[in-house]
Amino acid sequence: MTPHNLLRLSEKTGFILGSSSPRRQKLLSETGITFRSIVPQIEESMSTGETPLDFARRLAEQKALAVSREVGGTAVVLGCDTVVILDNQILQKPEDERQAFQTLSRLSNREHIVCTALALVSETEIAASGHELTRVLFNRVSAEQINEYIATGEPMDKAGAYGIQGMGAFLVDRIEGNLDNVIGLPRKLLDELAGDVLRSLKDPGNRR
Repeated sequence: MTPHNLLRLSEKTGFILGSSSPRRQKLLSETGITFRSIVPQIEESMSTGETPLDFARRLAEQKALAVSREVGGTAVVLGCDTVVILDNQILQKPEDERQAFQTLSRLSNREHIVCTALALVSETEIAASGHELTRVLFNRVSAEQINEYIATGEPMDKAGAYGIQGMGAFLVDRIEGNLDNVIGLPRKLLDELAGDVLRSLKDPGNRR
């Protein structure tokens, strides 16, 4: 799929990825657009009563807004947030190896949901946002396999303590949905949102 809307938008306004994730940078580079990356400085904590989906979407919007306000100008900024949801609870990035072991043990032989939320900000206003869900079923994995995987260091900076595109692929039996979404950047959704932004630039009264 060629991301026509994203290509047109990036050529028209410039484009900034509000993330330091090498995985997102790689996926975005593969679209063929020119962009730069800036790390957003925000506090990532859930509000009382906030659902996992609302949390992911709010953080994506706040990240994009923070970068847009920092740099100014007309470049469109993309904010992203990916959460792993099990039993309607978010499994955060592990703080240490013990927590990584607990998380992966909970996921073993079970299905969970990965949600990635995206937000595009134009001139410090949210121009479009949305999210995508993918169901992921884990294989049954032993404590020994989990410890061997943790020893690689890969789980330590990842939501849900695994990377499906890396050494953690062995953990996954199957997915229902988009692999890009699990990695952290659903490109089809991004192109659809870029189309929304292009339309809003033609008609400013159309903004979300």
